[in-house]
Amino acid sequence: MTKEERRAYNQRRHAAERQEWLGRRGPQGNAELWWDQARRVARERTELGDETAWADLALTLKHYCDRYGE
Repeated sequence: MTKEERRAYNQRRHAAERQEWLGRRGPQGNAELWWDQARRVARERTELGDETAWADLALTLKHYCDRYGE
């Protein structure tokens, strides 16, 4: 196994362990999983030259805060 393959394997293993652990925490854990994935998607889209994913995520969070904030 090359260094890159080992790194990718370890990242997948860590992500699976984190997903399992957070999943056991109920809705809060699931929200944290979605937050992690949303940031990952936005970063990947930015690397492809698409800044709209961050803007969309920011708008989604604003709506959430407007709905549940004070």
